Amino acid sequence: MASVNKVILIGNLGKDPEVRHLEGGVAVARFPIATSETFKDKNGERQERTEWHNIVLWRGLAEVAEKYLRKGQSVFIEGKIRTNSYQDKEGVQRYSTEIVADNMTMLSAREGGNGGSGSFQGSAPSQSSGQASSGQGSAAASGKGNASAFQNDEPDDLPF
Repeated sequence: MASVNKVILIGNLGKDPEVRHLEGGVAVARFPIATSETFKDKNGERQERTEWHNIVLWRGLAEVAEKYLRKGQSVFIEGKIRTNSYQDKEGVQRYSTEIVADNMTMLSAREGGNGGSGSFQGSAPSQSSGQASSGQGSAAASGKGNASAFQNDEPDDLPF
């Protein structure tokens, strides 16, 4: 039977994206987003629970995040969950869970702009090789009723 690994989140950035460029110029961006839910406890008092998610973007998505995303902005993330294991300095086995995004939509208005949002898609690296592949993902941007596509290597031509 087939399985599905799909995550959809809408939240706010906890800090500006940290972007690194790997061998071959492949960009990777990492940042946390917070999602919150409210509920009433058994005493009828309203409670709020915030969950933090570590987001990873590759290639063109990482470059868009570097240029346009800032702490506090709202973002829609679609991707898959991935758990990594490692040993810390004391030799203890640790785990980290992250969301590898293949779709991102900026929900907050741009700073200095007159509103709008953008939607971007990209591709994550192959998990079997352990290294980022050099293929380019596709990206699409939309704003104010018209949509146009651009290549990931030219994020300056965003129409919003």
